[in-house]
Amino acid sequence: MHVSKTKPKITIKKVILSTIAFTLAASPFVHTTYATSSKEAGLIASAETTQKAFEMQQASRMRSQQAKSQDQSPIQYQIKARLDEKDMTITGNQIVTYRNTSKDTLQELVMHTYADANRSKATQTIMYTSQNEQIAKEHPEKKASDFLGGIDIVKVTQQGEKLLFDHKNQALRVQLKTPLQPGQSISFQVDYRLDIPYGMQRISYYKDQINGAHWFPVMSVYDENTHQWNMTPYSTSFESDFYTSSDFDVEFNVAESYQVVMPGDITSKDSAEQGRKVVTARAANTREFAFFAGSNLKVERETRNGLTVEYFYSGDDPAKKAAVDKYIDYAFKVIAFYSEKYGEYPYPEFRVIETYVDGFGVEYSRLIQMPERAAELSPENDTTFVHEIAHQWFHALIGNNSETESFLDEGFADFSTVYFLEKQGNKVGGFRSIQLDPSPIDLPIASTNEQVGEMADYVFYQKGRQAIYQLYRSVGEQKFDAFMKEYFHRFVYQNATIDGLLGTIEDVLGKEQRQDMEKALIQPNFELKQEYQMSEKELAAYMHDAYQPQYEAVVNNIPNLPYEVMIRLMEKSFRGEPLTIVLGDQVSKAAAKQQEQATSQLTQIFDVFGMKYDVVRDRKELKQKLKREIGSSNLILVGNAKSNGIVQALKKNINIRANDIGLAWKDAMNASGHSGAYVIKHPYNQNRLMLHYYWNGNHLSAKASGSFMEKILESLTLSNDLYQFYELDGNGKLKTSKKVE
Repeated sequence: MHVSKTKPKITIKKVILSTIAFTLAASPFVHTTYATSSKEAGLIASAETTQKAFEMQQASRMRSQQAKSQDQSPIQYQIKARLDEKDMTITGNQIVTYRNTSKDTLQELVMHTYADANRSKATQTIMYTSQNEQIAKEHPEKKASDFLGGIDIVKVTQQGEKLLFDHKNQALRVQLKTPLQPGQSISFQVDYRLDIPYGMQRISYYKDQINGAHWFPVMSVYDENTHQWNMTPYSTSFESDFYTSSDFDVEFNVAESYQVVMPGDITSKDSAEQGRKVVTARAANTREFAFFAGSNLKVERETRNGLTVEYFYSGDDPAKKAAVDKYIDYAFKVIAFYSEKYGEYPYPEFRVIETYVDGFGVEYSRLIQMPERAAELSPENDTTFVHEIAHQWFHALIGNNSETESFLDEGFADFSTVYFLEKQGNKVGGFRSIQLDPSPIDLPIASTNEQVGEMADYVFYQKGRQAIYQLYRSVGEQKFDAFMKEYFHRFVYQNATIDGLLGTIEDVLGKEQRQDMEKALIQPNFELKQEYQMSEKELAAYMHDAYQPQYEAVVNNIPNLPYEVMIRLMEKSFRGEPLTIVLGDQVSKAAAKQQEQATSQLTQIFDVFGMKYDVVRDRKELKQKLKREIGSSNLILVGNAKSNGIVQALKKNINIRANDIGLAWKDAMNASGHSGAYVIKHPYNQNRLMLHYYWNGNHLSAKASGSFMEKILESLTLSNDLYQFYELDGNGKLKTSKKVE
């Protein structure tokens, strides 16, 4: 018998859903999905058919797409650099050819020197702060200055003549001798020296690896509407990657032992210096050029119809190769999906590099950076991997100003992750994860990084993908895909804007759809339309599917976990075992009110997760069910031991079971004013559990009541502590407990 209760205005359900929405979000920070079941074979077959069709077309179209990209590049870099691994510096010179594609006459050229963000701790991104603090503790020999670095500009010349320049605030401003007219090109050379910081940053070294983003001065983007160069320093809270697709010809002199990972066609030859080599890379129309280097990197690769996927990793685990092979195969599947839905991946290679940067996946052009992956992890369970591949379309191919309009890359990448998972039949990571709508946020989706601060995940990722999903649902998949193909066609190798996105929506889908999307992006407090959210029943089913594997993982993967832990009762209920909540009877009004309050806390948890349960309040009903239903059910008892019929009927066995977990049950039940909870094996059913939330005396004190109710939520939801029992004093403060941390 299910008993529905009237819930208070501020419910535990809201607390749970708000936490869950954040936890399950498919962002680059937290990604949780689950493997596809056999029931979804039809959808998988469909995805495989798409992949085969893509592979057949890929080889024949690769050359024409590359030729197209070369024709469009307005900037060329010829870089010669030397990495000194002993003092961790790079000395380099680069010839940059820049074509003025604006209608303005330019008096100066501006380049970003984003590595200068490492000049001080105050300007470094806070994303890696905690990791660097931990590294500093582990390596006390390193000084604070070792975690800093930056670029020094030695000289800037044009045809051997020095050009005046100004270098500050992460911007290099070069004064031209002759103004650059629209359509004209200029070549100039920059000589520089880079100090690589220790620790974790976009450009940094740690152990035997070097992360190499922002390692050379890169051309800024000129805005002919404002007649200004972009000179914004790199964001301390998020990302500021804003580039023009360019052609790169790079010669990199490195130690012979180093494996170097870069975009493009890579070759290697011996250097004139003993023990060194020159690694060359050529990459046409590439948004940015990052490198990674390490002395212990291994690589696995596979080529299918003109596309080579390479995966670089460290370690000696023999099982890792098999896992890497699965990741490579999955990369082909993901690339095939996005190529079919949006537009073809035009490059002949795609690379993955695992680094020591824990917890973050980072996108770059033609390659992605991943945290180290355990050999047993399957790519089907790794949404970070899918998300970062999606960035090849929404960042690398379609660029944008990720300081002012991060929604355009993060929102689309996150929606695309969910789109792919939906078509793989993923019950948790698919569209239902978008329909789980957290509370509205008093910020527009089209906010800047500075405006959102620490709310980037909620605004750009969760709300951003919801706005795109709403468009998808409004027009249907066929029209949505057609719009995305046109959006790709208009902005591939270019920098998109929100205005450009809205213009494409209007041209392809109509003025009404443009207005809806404009409202969703520009106005604060966006909320998914009610008809696209899940019903209560659908939400409960989703929560059940989402959290059952997590509870199972906790109870199955902790070595020597006792049978009697409170969280196991949740895992058993997820599996469909019966659950009965039994309240004390013949109690005072105050005690009855608190019993109902505790029961409401419990039933809201079970309702959120779609679990079935019975509630028994009457002693007569309890006696009728005691032997049959209750004997085969997991139990939750609420209230004073002396007023609860189960406790009174079975207290001898309860005492024995409690002693098994180290609880002096009689003493606990007689401690004046105390309250708490304990879990034991069912008094006469070894395969079931009994959990008792109790208080001693007539009812809880006002001070203890709040803590008692909060502890119910803590004891049954995923947290760091898995309780066997705990005891609160008369003021609700934790007095003693037994738990697995």
